[in-house]
Amino acid sequence: MSNKFREIPKEEKQIEKIKNAETKTSAKNTTPPKPRKKGVLAKGLSAVFSGTFLTNESTLKHIPFLLFLAFIAILYIANGYYADGKIREVNKITNELKELRSEYISTKSDLMFVSKQSEVAKSVEPMGLKEPIVPPIKIELDTTNKIIANKN
Repeated sequence: MSNKFREIPKEEKQIEKIKNAETKTSAKNTTPPKPRKKGVLAKGLSAVFSGTFLTNESTLKHIPFLLFLAFIAILYIANGYYADGKIREVNKITNELKELRSEYISTKSDLMFVSKQSEVAKSVEPMGLKEPIVPPIKIELDTTNKIIANKN
């Protein structure tokens, strides 16, 4: 790079002119860049999308295998839907079980409350039944088959 205030000797000016001329001629002689070749993937995708891959004999040989792969893919998708359905069913049954368990616990606690002696006495009082004031008597049989009453 030259400084515009610096004086360039005549020899250097001539060398620069020659260099510039060479670069101009080399630029004219260069061929335009070749278009890029399509890659294997691009060729394959274009063949699939255009449908030309179905006409190749090598593809026709592989059709049974491709059908097998398609069948396996359909089974895989169906299995996924089946599993999702089973998971939903299990979740539904689990929620129902939780509800039934809570109902069981509340019913059991109500039964325990109602079956207390004081609650039973209150519920049978309107029928005319009363709690006995006298404690129960234990009846025993003697070896001679005589009845003996003990108060305990």
